[in-house]
Amino acid sequence: MPAKKLRVLPLGGLGEIGKNMTVVEYDGRIVVVDTGLMFPTAEMLGIDLVLPDFSYLRDRADDIEAIVLTHGHEDHVGALPYVLRQIGYPPVIYGGLLTIGMVRSKLSEHKLDDAPLQDLPAGQTVEVGPFSLELIHLSHSIPDARGVLLTTELGPMLMTGDYKFDQTPVDGRPADISRLAELGREGLLLLCGDSTNADRPGIAPSESSVGPALLETFASCKGRVIVTSFASNIHRVQQVIDAAVALDRRVALVGRSMRKNFNIASSLGIAEAPSGLFIQPREIEDFPDEKVIVISTGSQGEPLSALRRMANNDHRDVELHSGDTVVFSATPVPGNERAVNETVDRIYEIGASVVTAKDAPIHASGHGWQEELKLMLNLTKPQYVLPVHGDHQRLRLHSELAQAVGIPEENIFKGRNGLPLEIDEQGAAFGEEIHAGVIFVDGVDIGEPDDVALRDRREISADGIFIVVATISSDDGEVVTDPEVIFRGVAFLDEADALVEELKDVVETSLEDAAEAGNREVGLIQEDLHDAIARLVYERLRRRPMVLPVVVEV
Repeated sequence: MPAKKLRVLPLGGLGEIGKNMTVVEYDGRIVVVDTGLMFPTAEMLGIDLVLPDFSYLRDRADDIEAIVLTHGHEDHVGALPYVLRQIGYPPVIYGGLLTIGMVRSKLSEHKLDDAPLQDLPAGQTVEVGPFSLELIHLSHSIPDARGVLLTTELGPMLMTGDYKFDQTPVDGRPADISRLAELGREGLLLLCGDSTNADRPGIAPSESSVGPALLETFASCKGRVIVTSFASNIHRVQQVIDAAVALDRRVALVGRSMRKNFNIASSLGIAEAPSGLFIQPREIEDFPDEKVIVISTGSQGEPLSALRRMANNDHRDVELHSGDTVVFSATPVPGNERAVNETVDRIYEIGASVVTAKDAPIHASGHGWQEELKLMLNLTKPQYVLPVHGDHQRLRLHSELAQAVGIPEENIFKGRNGLPLEIDEQGAAFGEEIHAGVIFVDGVDIGEPDDVALRDRREISADGIFIVVATISSDDGEVVTDPEVIFRGVAFLDEADALVEELKDVVETSLEDAAEAGNREVGLIQEDLHDAIARLVYERLRRRPMVLPVVVEV
């Protein structure tokens, strides 16, 4: 009988920041940890969301025992509706109290209200197929962050999710260090650890240190204060509310996700605000500027976020003006720097002031810095280490930290998406790689990125498009009417009329040549037209726009 293997297959989150998703297999059964997404980069024209390629799970759907969610951030739960639509419901979906509350709201928007969601309290053990599952309480920038401990006959493995060792968290519930130390004493087989801040020496500031800095910043502002942070950072929103109460200011929550997440957290007893503190966004103008604090989405410069619309004078309820102070209580996620800088510059143009984490200690990362990553390694004393949740630079730096605390180099595995780590009684090694790309969400459709639509969008965005409609006789192929030339997105075309006439001549010549040669096949005629038009346009414009010839027979 072949030896049973523990197989850990990352489908996302390695070599990138985002779309975290890992498949853990043992004895033919599967537990999926996290189903995250990423937001599109600038060159992904028209794409709404980027998901991990979970096609591997379509054929294995019946083998899935559970989906486990470490916390409620989009890069860990955002793909769940699409996963459930494609592979169906697993027997159970576990997470912490707030995580399940946020996911329930998300799935409801996707008409997936009957998904088998279940809150699993930290420290409680449940059996899922050949696995024993326990969630371990950790600290992060969102409440109810959990590490996922999966135990098989080979031993226990820990997926940390996102974490930091905050000794004074806002909710007074620091990470369960004693449980992590127990794992170290009992013997941890594998640690899959968060690598996000593996490049930052030292220890991350406590989230509770942000509150006094926010209060001091707000107290120095004479006019309105607009604070932007992640809508899911409930502790940060709570500290802004506490500062507003201390300064006798009213609070408006602006942005759908900001209002929704606070309402969920409030209903679960995780956040609170005194009665009468909140005002509706449309009521902001009814109060003196020095009596208002706005808490808004848009800290990452997202095009449709509330703050971005305010900066562009496009928000229904809030119009920025001179005397306002916009406080960025967040730092840009790698890749978002340009969008954030554009938003900041636009705010300055309006005449408002901006305060960022560079100006005051108004932000604390939710991810542990180097000394905290070392602490996790020293507490849990894993036999094997697989750094996750980070780009390749951070994965390597995390590997070096593991070596620094005494983990043998041959027991540290620098992986990538699609490369499974296989562990049995003989040892650990990488297995056979599978395809693990990405899936794009475009409107209501999802598909592979090799779709020609994206390539066409890039081509059109770069050089525009020429459409030529030609009508020929079905009897002899002769030209019936003048060709029609339409172009869009072609820059600096000062001599358009002259070029259109040239194009018509080229079209007519090409059609006449086809008729004389007896070529009646429309497909071949269109190919010849395409080549002739593209050649002329390149000679005149030194551009290669998309060319769409349309031949109509009458």
